[in-house]
Amino acid sequence: MTLTELQYIVAVAQERHFGRAAERAFVTQPALSLAIKKLEEELGATIFERRRNRIDLTAIGAQIVHQAQRVLEETDQIKILAAQGKDQLNGPLRFGVIATVGPYILPDLVPLLSARAPKMPLELEENLTLNLAGMLKSGKLDVIMIALPFDEPAIVTQALYDEPFKVVIPVGHPWKKKKLIDSRQLASEKVLLPHAGHCLRQQVLNSCPELSRSDTEGWQGNSLETIRQMVASGLGITVLPASALTLKHESNRLIAIEMARPVPGRRIGLAWRRGFTRPRVIDVVRDAVHALNIPGLAMVAK
Repeated sequence: MTLTELQYIVAVAQERHFGRAAERAFVTQPALSLAIKKLEEELGATIFERRRNRIDLTAIGAQIVHQAQRVLEETDQIKILAAQGKDQLNGPLRFGVIATVGPYILPDLVPLLSARAPKMPLELEENLTLNLAGMLKSGKLDVIMIALPFDEPAIVTQALYDEPFKVVIPVGHPWKKKKLIDSRQLASEKVLLPHAGHCLRQQVLNSCPELSRSDTEGWQGNSLETIRQMVASGLGITVLPASALTLKHESNRLIAIEMARPVPGRRIGLAWRRGFTRPRVIDVVRDAVHALNIPGLAMVAK
């Protein structure tokens, strides 16, 4: 068993394709296939189920690939320890952000990170939590910014900030003069929320039980900006996080109203693999987020 063979099986597990994995590893496909076959024979276990149109991991194969990923990460750690003074902020950071955070945090966060870590360009991935989690565990991403709690084996999390939700209505709505909205009042309204793939949807429903009981699958949008425009057109109302309601996102066709105590909201944090070899990166990202000047965000101390 060699580190090269472990790199090959991790590449195939991530790409689900021998040809793409071979290109990524800079070897021919026959050489990669032969090396993996040799490893399977040595282990006496089948790692991949080879089908005509796809490659799947066997149950034992998934465990082997997970362990291989850990071994490769530990190997990277040895290299870092051996190279004293190595700058952990030198090199790209593969950074994932959930879709209900990215558009509102990244425009302020990226310039801060660029100033604090100029040798660390960001490879950004905006996606749903489920997809980001899979990419993190497979090694395609280094760090992700998601809603907490997020409990996964071998994954470490750290809270960044809390933010409240607000009710957003069109200007002609009967609630336009209200200063506070009780979450129980939402049950009588047509509330537009992100589709079920977004964790924000479930957070709002969990925070507003009455709304959860009246919720229907038809009132959904693909993004917060799409929902914002539907509300502006008079289709219904919505609930948005404070970061999506700053001055730069104001509209003269919409009114944002605070919610009565206990104010519904969410906690956003970072998640990374336990074997991540650049812990200094976590500190820099956290400190940059804490330096953001975005109204409504309550930073969480380390």
